[in-house]
Amino acid sequence: MQKHIDLLHGPVLSSLTRLAIPIMATSLIQMAYNLTDMIWIGRLGSNAVAAVGAAGMYMWLSNGLAVLSKMGGQVTTGHSLGAGDAGEAAGYASGALQLAAFTGLLFGLICAIFSVPLIGFFKLNSPQVIADAQIYLKITCGLVLFSFLNQTFTGLFTAIGNSRAAFLATTTGLVINFFMDPVLIFGIGFFPELGVMGAAIATVFAQMIVTCMFILFALRDDLLFNHMRLFSRPDFKKLRSLITIGVPSCLQNMLFTGISMIIARMVAGYGDAAVAVQKVGSQIESISWMTADGFAAAVNSFIAQNHGAGNSKRIRKGYKNAMVIVLIWGLFCTFLLIGCPAPIFRIFITEADVLPMGVDYLVILGVSQLFMSVEITTAGAFAGFGKTVPPSVVSILFTTIRIPLALILVNTALGLNGIWWSITISSILKGIILLCWFLRFLKKTIKTS
Repeated sequence: MQKHIDLLHGPVLSSLTRLAIPIMATSLIQMAYNLTDMIWIGRLGSNAVAAVGAAGMYMWLSNGLAVLSKMGGQVTTGHSLGAGDAGEAAGYASGALQLAAFTGLLFGLICAIFSVPLIGFFKLNSPQVIADAQIYLKITCGLVLFSFLNQTFTGLFTAIGNSRAAFLATTTGLVINFFMDPVLIFGIGFFPELGVMGAAIATVFAQMIVTCMFILFALRDDLLFNHMRLFSRPDFKKLRSLITIGVPSCLQNMLFTGISMIIARMVAGYGDAAVAVQKVGSQIESISWMTADGFAAAVNSFIAQNHGAGNSKRIRKGYKNAMVIVLIWGLFCTFLLIGCPAPIFRIFITEADVLPMGVDYLVILGVSQLFMSVEITTAGAFAGFGKTVPPSVVSILFTTIRIPLALILVNTALGLNGIWWSITISSILKGIILLCWFLRFLKKTIKTS
């Protein structure tokens, strides 16, 4: 009943872009989802933004753990479908969703029980900020199961060439979140004013609706999900396979978030306003990295299916076309952040004393947007081959460098801006090195026909 894009035949650019456009649109919707929260929360002041920013770090950390089931499931399912074995693909998909449910419940339980020390890590200054951060953490991360399932469903639907399902489900969640945020944050009608707690409730409720949408789409699918036996005993052999593929990316993402949390703690030393700047700035910056991540997912599935089918020429052409599009997008984002930092940042926080810090953040991070887009897309290409170690090695090494580099630069005239420059410099290095590594890998792996 649902339309699946044939990634194994036909024009390469057409197949890739038809798969990528809904995924990129989904990423933009997800970005809008996050920015909507920031716009409404920003109206409560920079303290509220700082609270959400601190708690949101653990939500970001959960996304790294969710990559374990998403990446492993997407790649193994894509390889099996490319080889023409729908039953095997369904087995991997079932394992991915079972793993997502288990890890989501475990992470949520840990966050609910240890919310006080987890927020205490950031050494925030205001008691109100600390209290709001703990509430936001308990709700959003305590019920993170829906987010885990949504990410894994997104990977599986992408693997079968149906990126439209994720777009429709995520769009529905955005609409619900858009209307619920002001109602619950400020108290409209018979609803009480809940502030930061209202934002958290709106987010979780929207994620729950997205999960329900994915289940409905899965019930109507005739390629993969109708073969699944989700409540059967886990196939531990398949679980090992998808964990083997997913672990490097999972560790990479979680370590990336862990290092970002250490950076956030350094930023907190400059006051709660600086924490708010980092939170808002990173959300604005997500216009480039979330879109590149969406396109990387399309490249992942395209290469995975064609690798399973042995279509070497098609893989080379697909990656070349993908890089042209990503380079254009990366340049656009660079010019946007460097050219219009003040009006963009003012949408979220209007306080005059905070604005200059926000402008500095966007201009400095704007320098690295092209290189970051290249890195993310190339990581997706590596993953399509089932080779998740190279991008993880590059990311872990150069993300770790941010800490000593930031410690050096903050002690210069740059001050707080030294932290932002440490992020930009490492992103530039990651993009260049991973691109060179993949081109060398491609040359050795795929012989020119």
